[in-house]
Amino acid sequence: MWLPVKIGRSSEDRRSRHCPYLDTINRSVLDFDFEKLCSISLSHINVYACLICGKYFQGRGLKSHAYTHSVQFTHHVFLNLHTLKFYCLPDNYEIIDSSLEDITYVLKPTFTRQHISGLDKQGKLYRAYDGTTYLPGIVGLNNIKANDYANVVLQALSNVPPLRNYFLEEENYCGIRRPPGDIMFLLVQRFGELMRKLWNPRNFKAHVSPHEMLQAVVLCSKKNFQITKQGDAVDFLSWFMNALHGALGGTKKKPSSLTKVFQGSMRIFSKKLPHPDLPPEEKVALLLKEEYQEEMSDTTFLFLTLDLPTAPLYKDEKEQLIIPQVPLFNILAKFNGNTEKEYKTYKENFLKRFQLLKLPPYLIFCIKRFTKNNFFVEKNPTIVNFPITNVDLREYLTEEAQVTEKNTTYDLVANVVHDGKPTEGAYRIHVLHHGTGKWYELQDLQVTDILPQMITLSEAYIQIWKRRESEDDTTNHTGA
Repeated sequence: MWLPVKIGRSSEDRRSRHCPYLDTINRSVLDFDFEKLCSISLSHINVYACLICGKYFQGRGLKSHAYTHSVQFTHHVFLNLHTLKFYCLPDNYEIIDSSLEDITYVLKPTFTRQHISGLDKQGKLYRAYDGTTYLPGIVGLNNIKANDYANVVLQALSNVPPLRNYFLEEENYCGIRRPPGDIMFLLVQRFGELMRKLWNPRNFKAHVSPHEMLQAVVLCSKKNFQITKQGDAVDFLSWFMNALHGALGGTKKKPSSLTKVFQGSMRIFSKKLPHPDLPPEEKVALLLKEEYQEEMSDTTFLFLTLDLPTAPLYKDEKEQLIIPQVPLFNILAKFNGNTEKEYKTYKENFLKRFQLLKLPPYLIFCIKRFTKNNFFVEKNPTIVNFPITNVDLREYLTEEAQVTEKNTTYDLVANVVHDGKPTEGAYRIHVLHHGTGKWYELQDLQVTDILPQMITLSEAYIQIWKRRESEDDTTNHTGA
């Protein structure tokens, strides 16, 4: 008796078919940091990565770019960058093999709650596929042309544990609904992807390119911030934090995961001043009017701007410019409620005093180094002398706030530095690795360890400070 013969393969057979070409995969050329575009058609749709040469191609059907490439160059193993499925071309069958899991993890790293909770408790070095060792989170970012101003901000924010932990789990924000056509949520998605790549313990290389993140920045900022043109790190920080807050569904009244970490509040006392050219009698008369009386208002902040004293122009006996120094507490006096500062607008002048009402878990200082006039930008080179740990801000709070705010002591966790001239300088950052308590300096792809004493000698521009949540909560700093 003849038995019927099965012609062709069932879909299950085709799926589990063993691929003889897996040993041709070249992991050293795989780089998933760049935009997922077909290298020929420049299309985003249905893009596959050739795992032999690392190039991206569209489609896998007959006459598609990936199919043609496989026949022309005998490159057979491809990965769909969207579905994370592997295929053998031109035979066009799916490959299922556990040895390929490391590739999908590099493309899309995932973190469990348990993994996240242990990130700041250990300082284990990991070895990348290219043989270099690295600490997750302490990873260089590629300077594509002139984007180091954005890199340092992204690296600073990626080392703030509560913000990092939120973005490492995509489930935290993937359900946020945005209006149709809103492009700003792209910032959230790209920042989450970048965060997971920076903290990936199974990277193929010990550095990351922020290409897709920065393309989202260019698009969402309407080209105010560019990859090819040097920008200002404080301007970028301010825009990025406000854009992220809005994209995460935050408003002036509704908090977001970002404002929960960085937002504090202050009280502003403001008094209008008469025009300086008026005769003395008129000034006296005006000061009695209601509009010239001091007004009080409360407002929130995401960072505090600290003003530097004017740098001296004179030189010492050896004809060298003296680099002035100022203690941090001198420039913090702006917020003691007594120090008055004049603010000039186009039409009017105001005298203002500031006092803090509420301190956030992470406090950002922006030290105002640059002043712009009609002709050029000037940089103040004053060195700020600051301790790395144990900065108590209680005296800058109002009397009521001093009663309600339990913990007011802060330790430094990130320090952004600007070197060189205002328009053509470069940025670098010092970050504290919480697991080891060691400090590292990151400048583009370069990562080096640094002594805490050296940090205070730099021209600090942006600083992030972590509040101690209890008396025994001293952030693990070595040599501080």
